[in-house]
Amino acid sequence: MVKLFLVEDEIIMRKGMKNIDWASKNIELVGDASDGELAYPMILETKPDILLTDIKMPFMDGLELSERVKKELPDMQIIILSGFGE
Repeated sequence: MVKLFLVEDEIIMRKGMKNIDWASKNIELVGDASDGELAYPMILETKPDILLTDIKMPFMDGLELSERVKKELPDMQIIILSGFGE
């Protein structure tokens, strides 16, 4: 089973994504956090295969989180989401 970690600061979006039936897609949601600063140590501990992250978040944004994670876990796949038109 593929392991997924979710990082999203908007609680409605995070709850909605957590409610997806990930198991039916052979995906295990191994954790979630509201920003990169909280997520980073959790990601290093759970070592997911995929990181699904928002790009703009407080404290540590998705780009900085992605850079840090790639240094420690270079094989991890990263999907970055944005609700902004910029």
